[in-house]
Amino acid sequence: MSELAEGSKAPAFKMKASGGREVSSTALKGRPYLLYFYPKADTPGCTKQACGVQEALPQLGKLGLEVIGVSPDPIPPIEKFARKYGLEFPLASDEDHTVAEAYGVWVEKSMYGRTYMGMERSSFLVGADGKIARIWRKVKPDAHAAQVLEAAAAL
Repeated sequence: MSELAEGSKAPAFKMKASGGREVSSTALKGRPYLLYFYPKADTPGCTKQACGVQEALPQLGKLGLEVIGVSPDPIPPIEKFARKYGLEFPLASDEDHTVAEAYGVWVEKSMYGRTYMGMERSSFLVGADGKIARIWRKVKPDAHAAQVLEAAAAL
């Protein structure tokens, strides 16, 4: 796996998403977007992050930015999460970790001395040219929406 860097071409993707939608890099061609990866639907950090993004959605929309949340969860819990918190942007299911691996966010993690593979909370701001404009690794859920707004305004 090659490490993605700002300025490199964003890996292509196509996934099923909440609301019966399908999201793909092809459909977003020529438009800026934020692809954010989160570990698990309806957990405290992921909820805080998703609600922050939802709150910033009107401002992000004014900047022409599409937002897609990605987790390894199957669609049913993603749908439940989206409904519970009124999340309007698509939440995509990457159950086989293909997209997470392409973006280098399917990583070894550890908790209570046990190691396992999981999703690193990371975000990728992709410009209309299809290149990665900004990368955030190990995102702090509280501050994320503000960081994205600032970076998106600079696109």
